[in-house]
Amino acid sequence: MKKTFLLLLTVVMNLNLSAQEIRIKTGIEVLKSQNFRMLEGKRVGLITNPTGVDNDMVSDIDLLAQAPNVNLVALFGPEHGVRGNAHAGAVVTDSIDQATGLPVRSLFGKTRKATPEMLADIDVLVYDIQDIGCRSFTYISTMGLAMEAASENGKEFIVLDRPNPLGGLKVEGNVVEEGCFSFVSQFSIPYVYGLTCGELALLLNGERMLKGGVQCNLKVVKMKGWKRKMNYFATGLQWVPSSPHIPNAISPYFYPATGILGEFSYMSIGVGYTIPFQMVAAPWIRADEFADAMNALHIPGVTFRPIYAKPFYAVFQGEQVQGVQIHFADYSKAPLSDLNFLLMQEEARLYPDHKVFEQANQGRYAMFDKVCGSSYIRETFARSHRWSDIRDYWYKDAESFRKVSRKYYLYK
Repeated sequence: MKKTFLLLLTVVMNLNLSAQEIRIKTGIEVLKSQNFRMLEGKRVGLITNPTGVDNDMVSDIDLLAQAPNVNLVALFGPEHGVRGNAHAGAVVTDSIDQATGLPVRSLFGKTRKATPEMLADIDVLVYDIQDIGCRSFTYISTMGLAMEAASENGKEFIVLDRPNPLGGLKVEGNVVEEGCFSFVSQFSIPYVYGLTCGELALLLNGERMLKGGVQCNLKVVKMKGWKRKMNYFATGLQWVPSSPHIPNAISPYFYPATGILGEFSYMSIGVGYTIPFQMVAAPWIRADEFADAMNALHIPGVTFRPIYAKPFYAVFQGEQVQGVQIHFADYSKAPLSDLNFLLMQEEARLYPDHKVFEQANQGRYAMFDKVCGSSYIRETFARSHRWSDIRDYWYKDAESFRKVSRKYYLYK
């Protein structure tokens, strides 16, 4: 019996290993295979964080610093920092990287856009950060502002492309409207935009979405083997946390599903518990009742399970809460951003004394609008807390954006 068990365990382990076979080459892999030729003779500034690794998990910083034909002179840190040690919203300061001795220039501190002084000693900015495919995740804002700075200061800009973890097919949400542009909605794109960071850079450049309609000297190092239908698991790549609350490869699917309602901090979305963005819970919710209500909506590809928890920090720290954990049974069919509003809808229906727009801190309204890209979403939803009131508006730009963005597809 013991031998049979060990044999079965070995078979399962081998199956799991084969399932993790890497099927693509990221931009840094392609650049490495070309012996970094496009960087030769240039002083290089690198915008990256812990996600900037090759397929063997070696950091871009080490690869470029050790390449004999590359002159890496500076690092640039986005939100969370070059080494990923700063929490959300925390100021990233200028420093010296202990591992390489290189200067680290902050793009999330006194300025979020590189100044002429910060770019004076470089010829080319290289960007390599794993994005999660959602507009309010700030790395794409950093990329866009760096493209503007490159244009204004006559510097080349190179994007080392990476997969969109959500794939290249999902487009959800209205584009950002006047009055709602911010670092969490820097450009007029949908909430879920269905492009890799390289494709997005081409679109921002080609459609003149950068400030003043400027265009930079842009090059994208394409991946090899990536397809639009691929989610992250299909790539075979290991996941490196893109921020402290995006710890696993599955995390990017949940961020657009609860991040909007999480702006009000009136219910826990799992930040402060072990499943960030994967649950919605509060002391006044009855788990079974809420799960039944959500499952009764028959949302394609989504199942809700009752959950009981006690957050370790953040919203409802140390309190017993009940609610639902979200499970994607069929990710390809599941709407993502819709869930924010459907969860708020059912919570308001079941617990009318705790409707979000009657309980939430009004000081957070502006941030909610910025994340949504429109004040219309909040103003209309707040009247009756019904998703049907805003659904058409939320999706009004999806097909037109998809049509425009196809011009910049690098992958089928």
